[in-house]
Amino acid sequence: MGKMVFVISGGAVNDPQFLYEEIRSVGNRVIICADGAAQRLKASDITPDFIVGDMDSIDEDTLRYFEATGSRIIRYPGDKDETDTQLALECAFGMNPDEIRILGALGGRVDHTLANISLLVMCVKRGVDAKIVDKDCELLVVDRSCVINGREGETVSLIPLSSDVRGITLEGFRYPLSDGLMEIGKPYGVSNRLAGTRGTISVKSGYLLVIRQFEV
Repeated sequence: MGKMVFVISGGAVNDPQFLYEEIRSVGNRVIICADGAAQRLKASDITPDFIVGDMDSIDEDTLRYFEATGSRIIRYPGDKDETDTQLALECAFGMNPDEIRILGALGGRVDHTLANISLLVMCVKRGVDAKIVDKDCELLVVDRSCVINGREGETVSLIPLSSDVRGITLEGFRYPLSDGLMEIGKPYGVSNRLAGTRGTISVKSGYLLVIRQFEV
């Protein structure tokens, strides 16, 4: 495995142990926390390499603790257009990663959850493989093709993030598709299932959100 960059966002984490184990499963890694997300690592033996944001949701004691243990603090002004997670993600791009995994990006405030999902489009535009991962699911955006490796019967939902997504072809799914069209407001791609352990998704234009549920 090449260099993995973990971006830790400030959303809800129902199972902190999953987050810790996900990070520890990778040796060649960089950890970037978005502002107060660093606080959830304080109880573990994990020190983030960077803490990025306007620091409005993290206390100074925690900042000093991580700075003393080797974290680099990148502070931005409070009046800014970018979310802290976007700033952390842009920092990740500078690490020349082979893959980015975004943790803690779901749950909590709906606006932040939707904003975090939209950031996957930015990753696609940069040509960087990226996923949002939590205990129950993983999310990625496809603008060309991808392979989904999982277990037979796992739910895979497809939702357009652009006004339409054209030329969608699905192979290895219970409900296959050839040169299909998906439009915002017609969510017929929800709750498809893997027919085996491998499915392929390809599109000709647009951005397609793929949500794979881990449970069958």
